[in-house]
Amino acid sequence: MSVHTFGPFYQERIWGGQALGQLYGRALPEGKQIGESWELVDRPNIESPLEGEEGTLHDLWAKRRVEAFGRRAPDAPRFPILVKLLDCRETLSVQVHPPAEKAAALGGEPKTEMWYFLHTEPEAKIYAGFRKGVTAESLRASVGTPQLAESLHQLPTAPGEAMFLPSGRVHAIGAGNVILEIQQNSDTTYRLDDWGRVDASGKPRELHKEQALASAWIDDPEPFFAQPHGENVVTCAYFKVGRVFLWPGEFRDFQPGGESFHYHFVARGSVTQEGRTFRAGQGWLVTADHPAYQVEASEEAELVTVRFP
Repeated sequence: MSVHTFGPFYQERIWGGQALGQLYGRALPEGKQIGESWELVDRPNIESPLEGEEGTLHDLWAKRRVEAFGRRAPDAPRFPILVKLLDCRETLSVQVHPPAEKAAALGGEPKTEMWYFLHTEPEAKIYAGFRKGVTAESLRASVGTPQLAESLHQLPTAPGEAMFLPSGRVHAIGAGNVILEIQQNSDTTYRLDDWGRVDASGKPRELHKEQALASAWIDDPEPFFAQPHGENVVTCAYFKVGRVFLWPGEFRDFQPGGESFHYHFVARGSVTQEGRTFRAGQGWLVTADHPAYQVEASEEAELVTVRFP
């Protein structure tokens, strides 16, 4: 087969909710605060299972790398991209991921990522980078005080916006955002602050102040959302993300050409490929060796596509 779907892994988080069930009709664990759904993952302890087939995403990567993922696939032990859905019912911690040149010394993995906003509540926002004038000294002094939030650059969010977050960019997601996250295959996060939050037993979550301060990109004044160039939203060394808006009956041609896989995610509406329908909240992977194909809108639709750059 050259078109694959995968089963999700739901992750309970202190800041999560049930929006993925409400928005996309997913059967979530009842009564759980589901903050993350790992849609496409190849980690040592979690491998996306193929639906309707035997095996996992890692099996494809290990056994059919060039055919399935293309000539652009890097020589890496695991599929190097991780795709998640985030339901941020509450505000997430102020955090940062270590830059590549510092990650090993800090005992972590670098993680460049991007957010594509699927659903936002009124007054939802994010924190990304710093306000002008923030220095390493003023940042350190603000940790654990109300001045930390004031030093962070804030942006209101809306569906269809995208934010690029290179390793080292300090950030936090505000309450009321549902996000498609595309990132390097890493799970290293250093928390700088957690807004004084405690868990069900009254204990605060672990912070990583020194690692976070060592990782923070200080010279990062007031970054803005990605500005798409045509259908291209973000291109970096690790992934290329595009999107198309389609009216009912309109279609888009795709040609993997052996270069890269295509992972499609329906942000809004519904589409069909070769007689198979995919609705909002669903994703699927088309292998690099698949012949040219069309994706057609069954109704007004927004389609996000991930591939190797």
